[in-house]
Amino acid sequence: MKLVIDQLIKAGLLVAVLFVSCHAVAGQVAVSGRIDPTSSPKSKYFDANRLLRDVEYLASDELEGRDAERPSIEKARDYLEKRYKESNLEMIGTSYRQWFIIKYRKLTITPAGTNFIGKITGRKYPDKYLIITAHYDHLGIMKVEIYNGASDNASGTAGILAMAEYFKKNRPDHSLLFVAFDAEEQTYQGSKHFMANLPVKKESILLNINLDMISPNDKRELYAAGIFHHPKLKSLLEKAKEKAKVKLLFGHDDRKRDAEETDWTSQSDHFIFFQEKIPFVYFGVEYHKDYHKPTDDFAIIQPEFFVRAVETIIETTKILDKGIRKLKWPYN
Repeated sequence: MKLVIDQLIKAGLLVAVLFVSCHAVAGQVAVSGRIDPTSSPKSKYFDANRLLRDVEYLASDELEGRDAERPSIEKARDYLEKRYKESNLEMIGTSYRQWFIIKYRKLTITPAGTNFIGKITGRKYPDKYLIITAHYDHLGIMKVEIYNGASDNASGTAGILAMAEYFKKNRPDHSLLFVAFDAEEQTYQGSKHFMANLPVKKESILLNINLDMISPNDKRELYAAGIFHHPKLKSLLEKAKEKAKVKLLFGHDDRKRDAEETDWTSQSDHFIFFQEKIPFVYFGVEYHKDYHKPTDDFAIIQPEFFVRAVETIIETTKILDKGIRKLKWPYN
């Protein structure tokens, strides 16, 4: 199957239908060149300019909204492969890419999807894993408007790349897998394939940390959801709250208290881990006015908040890495 997919990719036959390039769409302006390195936020954890450039490119018109149905998704994939290499992440096998077939209703020939998997080996417990995830796909073009998905989820994708930069220089106790999922917008097909074809033993996975829409927020609030389902995590997340660079809140994970649309348990790829009884922490901001709209562009990202949110997630991951064994994991 992998050989067939490789041949399809090389031949450019990922989809059955050709579309008009988004560069011909009226009213769209390229976003390149917006970042001023002299005025953008600084970080002691990672290259903040690199973080912002990652979002800027992934959310640019050139990528046509990162829809797995469109051939232009290959530009996002090539970019992620380059960034994984630049981050010096270890491969599991001979490639960062994990191919799969997307079961897509719109097409007569289904396209190939691609997850990206990179590893940092832990210093003390190399055979136990925290899985750091974000999806990189989005909605594409609808009614001649590009849905660039800067918040959803170029922000999370750039976030895990910054995390990889930090933890490559500051090795954790446990091994980390950095997984960028494809086809989240198509009913989590990338994470479903990953779970069905795990590159490590399921029982070796201690936790999923998922990033999806981690900026913007006018109140400087970032949520860490998952405590309701995994209350043992609360003590560690409370410690993280004390070190947070933004306002770290808990919630959006209790169906008894939250309405269906505000319970985030099933709202992103962490749900696939939850279904397999693997604990999760889901980082995200509350829905904003640009969610799933063509206005979700790089301009809304709020660089200062975004950089501090990623720093907060790194600090939380450090605390989880150091403390999770004290919780008598795996969770029962």
